[in-house]
Amino acid sequence: MVPTSRIEAFVPAEAAITAPVTKFGGQPVWLAEPQWPVNDAWGEPMRFICQIELEAVLGDAGRGKLAYVFVTHAEHGDEAFFDPDIACPDEGANAVVVQPGGVYPGTTLPAATGPGLYHRADGSRAEYGVRLRRGEDPAFLSGYEYAALPDGERDRYWEAVAGDKIGGTPAFFQGDEWPDGGPWRLALQLDPDFLPFHLNLGAAPTAFAFVSQDARHGCFLVQDS
Repeated sequence: MVPTSRIEAFVPAEAAITAPVTKFGGQPVWLAEPQWPVNDAWGEPMRFICQIELEAVLGDAGRGKLAYVFVTHAEHGDEAFFDPDIACPDEGANAVVVQPGGVYPGTTLPAATGPGLYHRADGSRAEYGVRLRRGEDPAFLSGYEYAALPDGERDRYWEAVAGDKIGGTPAFFQGDEWPDGGPWRLALQLDPDFLPFHLNLGAAPTAFAFVSQDARHGCFLVQDS
């Protein structure tokens, strides 16, 4: 079994969250010198999505560390812009930065603040804490192993691994798309279609953020049906 924390609710922040806790939107709470990723193809800083406490994902290796997730994303009112490279972990359109002690190979700016999440209706700033429920996921099954399960067991496995969560077993639905490198642990799984803030990652996407088991590297990918 794989430890996981289910996201039961996104809790609107009454004030800026400045503690090194898991949160979505607002501005990063940097644990070391700021490393704001830049999309080199566009020459623009990426948009900050969230920060994730890594102790819940990696145990002792993640204690006192955060993973910061960024993607290339349109400004409010410019939703026609969409960079399909955000789906790929190695095209420079998304980033997972780990601090302290992490290694990020892309271009960064020494900027503490930058573009953040917003609400689709009016473009207002979005910042949310999370209410989590700890649990366990079943161990990962390859697509071949999953297809070989009896119908009822397939349904139970999928129900167990699907949904928004921190850590756990990834619910891949377009092949076993583990990124190159690793070994990786799932840090975040997110369905952007049902969030209280706007996050356009595709038509019907699921987003996955991963961190290496030594808490030094991260990567991000999107599967979209």
